[in-house]
Parts: sequence; structure tokens; C-alpha cells
Amino acid sequence: MSNISKGKRIDSSKFLMMITICLFVVMYIAGVIIYSDKGFGRMQTFLNMLIDNAGLLVAASGMTIVMIAGGIDISVGSVVGLVCMILSYSMEKMGLPSGVAIAVVLVFGILFGAFQGWLISYMQLQPFIVTLAGLFMCRGLTAVISSEQIAIRANKAFLALANQNINIFFGSTVNKHGVRMYPFIHPSVIIALAVVVVVWFILRYTRFGRNLFAIGGNEQSALLLGINVKRTKFAAYVLEGFLAALAGFVFCLNTTAGFVEQARGFEMEAISSAVIGGTMLTGGVGTVIGTFFGVLIKATIETLIRCQGTLSSWWNKIVLSSILCFFIVLQSVFAIIKAKRASK
Repeated sequence: MSNISKGKRIDSSKFLMMITICLFVVMYIAGVIIYSDKGFGRMQTFLNMLIDNAGLLVAASGMTIVMIAGGIDISVGSVVGLVCMILSYSMEKMGLPSGVAIAVVLVFGILFGAFQGWLISYMQLQPFIVTLAGLFMCRGLTAVISSEQIAIRANKAFLALANQNINIFFGSTVNKHGVRMYPFIHPSVIIALAVVVVVWFILRYTRFGRNLFAIGGNEQSALLLGINVKRTKFAAYVLEGFLAALAGFVFCLNTTAGFVEQARGFEMEAISSAVIGGTMLTGGVGTVIGTFFGVLIKATIETLIRCQGTLSSWWNKIVLSSILCFFIVLQSVFAIIKAKRASK
């Protein structure tokens, strides 16, 4: 019976992911055709989408982990904002070396994730309530540190890392002055892609990953299989806390500043990217590769609207919410089909 259930889960995950990939391909090809005169088809345009959304990719990867286990974390955006503020304040106002400041925020992320994970797994509190409290707490701490924007200007090592271009020696173009321009990425993209690979490996090839799917699919069945549900959920939130802090560091590499309103709504973007990528809100189904393409869809929408030139940036939210609703309906259809099969 468990093998059959596993097969259905894999089929659902693959089907949802294929829809996501196809949607991205169609949108991207449409952009290349319609806005070729505005450089949409250039390799650098695609790489810019990765650069701009590297922090979101890290946060959404962590969100995928907890959502597969049947949880949720809406504190991610506030954690990202707090991490940016801590980095900016510690390096600019306190003069801490960048390595020490980065280590501090990563440790904070682990401890914060452990605290939330303990409340959710061992105290059996609702994830939404716990992480909602975490959202308010982190946003409040951000304002306590400083109510004004702090830009990082004095820490040369951090700025050098943030502004470093890693050239890619294919897909180059020649500008109007006859100079060959090579496409490039920033270190933030390398970090984000490395996170995607590591999370993919964890979910696919480790016992911890298999336990997450089992718990999200049916927690009572997971208990009967001998899985330590509390410890697994706790570990998932610890890992999510670390990745949220890492997302804040990556986000700060792009902004090189911290302020109170930073990354507001970021958690909704992470959740929507995971859902569009095929991760089910009910748990048990999902893949970080799908989440990766979910982030690309969001980035493609932003780039298309930017190339169009006359539409308000709010159309990003409108189009993304429409796509999100479509995938939620798909998930509901899968849930109904699964319930009917289970009743037979």
C-alpha cells in the first residue's frame, strides 16, 4: 500500500512540475519573440533574473522543505529584513568584519528556526500562529535596531563580494563601441544554485528527505512506520531558519543596505513560488526543482512588464496571484482524486 501511495505522490509531483516548466518556457519564448528589440532574448537578461531573485530562491527552497512536511513559515520575510539590518548595522555602525557579521546572522537563523521548530514540533502549536508571532517579532527587532535606512559603505570586503562579476564565456555580445561584453552573474547566484542542489539532494536521496514526504503525506502513518515525527519537524524548521538567514545575506548582497520595510511580503513570494512549482499546501508532494522554476516564472513576469514599459509594477502581483490561484485549483483537484481513490 505504501509503494502505491509513493507512486501516486511522485506522479503528482512530476505532473505539477511539468506544468510549471511548460508555463515558464511558453512565457519566456513569448518574451523573446515580442520584446526581442528590447534585449529580452539576451543571455544577460536571463542571468539578471537569477541575480535579482537569488535571495528569493534560497528562501523558497527552505519553504519547500517545511511545506513538504505539512508546515508553513510566514516569518521568512521578516527574518530576511532583520538579517539585512543586523548585517548593515554591525558592519557600518559597529565596524565588525564581514565574516563575523555573516556568521552571527547565520547562527541567529539556526537558533530562531530551532525555537520555532520546538514550539511547533514538541509543544504542538500551530505553525501559522508560531511563525506569525515570529514575523511580528523579527519586524519589531528590525525597527528597534534602527528606524532609518543603513547603507553599507565602509566594509570594502562585503562590497567587493556584492559587486563581483563572474563572467560566463559564452553568449557574449558586441556593444555599439565594438567592445565584446560577456554575460556575468554575482556570487549570490552561485550560493542560490548551490542551495537548490543541496536541498534537491536532501529531499531525494536522504532518509530525512523521505521522512519529510512521509510526514506530510500522513503523519499518523509516519508514526506507525517508526519515524520520529517531532524530531524530523524540528530539524526541518532548524534548516528553514538557517536558509532564511542565508536568504537574508544573499538579499543583502543585492541591496547592500538594511531598513525596516525591507523584504515585506517576501514570505508570500516564497510560498507562491513553492506552490507554483508543485509543492502542495497540504504537504507530502513537492520538489525544489519545481520551486526553482516557480521563482523563474515570477522573475519572467517582472521582466515582461518592465519591457512593456507602460504597465504599473502592481501588475506583477496581479498576474502572479492569478497563476497561484490556478495552481491551487490544480492542487484541489489532485486532493479530491486522492481522496476518492483512498475511499475505494
